[in-house]
Amino acid sequence: MRSPRLAALELRRFGRGRLPRAALVALLLLPLLYGALYLWSFWDPYGRLDKIPVALVNEDTGAKAKGQEVDAGRQIVRGLRDSDTFDWQETDARHAREGVENGTYYLSLTLPADLSSRIASNAGDKTGTGTLDVRTNDANNYIVGQISRTVFSEVRSAASTRATRSFLDRIFVSFSDLHDQTSKAAGGADKLKNGSDEAGSGAGKLVSGLADAQDGGDGLVRGLGTLDAGAADLASGAGKVADGTGELAGKVNKAAGRLGPFLRENQKSLGEAAGLVADGAGTVRAHLDDLVKAAPEAAREARTASTTLDKVYAEQCGARRSASPAPGATPSGAPPSGAADPSPACPALAEAKKAAAQVATVSGDLDTLIGERGGVDGLDHDLATLTTQARALQKQAPHLADDLDTAVARINALDKGAQRVADGADRLRTGIGTARTGATTLDEGLGALHSGAGDLSAGLRRLSDGSGTLANGLHEGAGKIPDYGDDARAAHAGAMADPVRLASHDLHKAPNYGTGFAPYFIPLALWVGAMVAYMLIAPLNRRALATGTTAARATLASWLPVVALGFAQAGALMAVLHWGIGLDLERPVATIAFLFLVTACFAALVQWLNAQFGAAGRILVLALLMLQLTSAGGTYPVETSPAFFHALHPVLPMSYVVEALRRLVTGGGLGPVWEGCAVLSGFTLAALALTAWRARRAQVWTVERLHPELSL
Repeated sequence: MRSPRLAALELRRFGRGRLPRAALVALLLLPLLYGALYLWSFWDPYGRLDKIPVALVNEDTGAKAKGQEVDAGRQIVRGLRDSDTFDWQETDARHAREGVENGTYYLSLTLPADLSSRIASNAGDKTGTGTLDVRTNDANNYIVGQISRTVFSEVRSAASTRATRSFLDRIFVSFSDLHDQTSKAAGGADKLKNGSDEAGSGAGKLVSGLADAQDGGDGLVRGLGTLDAGAADLASGAGKVADGTGELAGKVNKAAGRLGPFLRENQKSLGEAAGLVADGAGTVRAHLDDLVKAAPEAAREARTASTTLDKVYAEQCGARRSASPAPGATPSGAPPSGAADPSPACPALAEAKKAAAQVATVSGDLDTLIGERGGVDGLDHDLATLTTQARALQKQAPHLADDLDTAVARINALDKGAQRVADGADRLRTGIGTARTGATTLDEGLGALHSGAGDLSAGLRRLSDGSGTLANGLHEGAGKIPDYGDDARAAHAGAMADPVRLASHDLHKAPNYGTGFAPYFIPLALWVGAMVAYMLIAPLNRRALATGTTAARATLASWLPVVALGFAQAGALMAVLHWGIGLDLERPVATIAFLFLVTACFAALVQWLNAQFGAAGRILVLALLMLQLTSAGGTYPVETSPAFFHALHPVLPMSYVVEALRRLVTGGGLGPVWEGCAVLSGFTLAALALTAWRARRAQVWTVERLHPELSL
């Protein structure tokens, strides 16, 4: 009989009653208990952490830093509540402690009262570190404690990053302020340089001007020396003028004292006399020609008459010359003192003699005058001038007294002015002396000022050079000091607060916890399915052995039914995982095909162990399952396991199944898949060959087979 037919007959017997049918259904569904149900129980535990009650105690009292409120506790609480980790329940410290102890809370997080103040201290001269107090209790759940350490590490990192970001933000604000102030200082240095350049230029001009001023000061000193000498001469001359005007004023005042009353009393007579003089002069001019002609003759006659009268007087009155003269002035030719009394005619003769002498003198003088004045024309001119002046005097005669008073007043004023001039000249001389002393001091000061201006000019040049260097340095420094805007400051603060970020690039990422563990639990379920199947199906078909069928057919007759059931188990398991739980396969067809190979391999191995060792083989099947689970690296990398499991890893088939299913479920290179196919195929053929060898030996019945020591 063919092996497939024998296999069909083996399966057909499960339909002969309710209990076999139930056993067949249980056999088909049993892998779901190990695969689907187990995976379902922790399919996405991290996605449900918000169901875990955790106590949150916020004792932070807040603080102030640089005039700003710092409330790190409130910010952390708000961030935790916005997160999806744990069911945060705010409470006090006592209830949190009691809750962790009695299991009400799996753990607690306490924010201390000085959290903000310690963080804020970093903005000043001191530094501090805030502490987050986490309390766990592994008696409640060990895994929650492990998860909490990871979560609170992220919380601590986020809080530290937030505090550091705030601190760095203030630093970058200070950088911006420093940049602005440095830029302003650089601008001020530019202005200082420009101002110092202008001041230097002005100082140069000042030096030149002071040199000229010093030369002028020297000239001023010399000029004031000359002026001082001149002022001395002026003072001396002004004193002499004042003395002269004083003497003149004294004489004029004295003369005016005598003439003033005379002029006031006789100004009319003076006018009349001046008129007479003018009339006489006019009459003389009118008879000037006759006068000129008669003058020589009149002069001779007058001299002759005078001579005659002298003789007559001598003859008549000569004997009495010694007689005392008559009262009054003694005339010329009068008798001497002691003479006899003259005759009554003597006085008359004396007067006549005197008059004749005067006429002779006048006639002579007139003749002489005519000769000296150039004749008639000269004398006429003089008479005309006399007439004009006499007429002018005639007109002015009524005002002569007033004019005299005016002249006297002017002379007195001149005298006073001369005195003031003299006094002023003295003061001028004194002032010029003082000015000369001041000019000397000024000249010396100008010399010192010129020297100082030279030093100032040199200093300003150095200041200009230094301010230029300062301005360049400040501009260069301002260029090196960063100037951050709000966005740039936030970006830089964020980058420095969290300088190293995890750039996670997940290749073929498993979407959840269950998907990651599916490659581990699927072969577990299929191994259990094969193990249970051979609890209901004999590892070697007795009918085949009894009929003398070949060992190979007998082996296949017991292997194929289990493989068929394994295919059904794998199909049911994958259907539930995909449509029931949500397992997405990267390569679904290849996964199903590979699982069929896994089912065939596991069925062959379980068959061989049961066929070879009988009842003890079932225990070996279970032991082999444990060894494969612990060495396959399905949960932790096999490198983390002890050396014993690390040595078993490459020699057991489930290691290759797990590795291949990871690539088929989540993606990746197919190298491990092809390697797994080769290894599983080898294990399958080897197990079937060993089972066939055992089947051949089983065709010989022994007492041991008829009465086994152990039956399960």
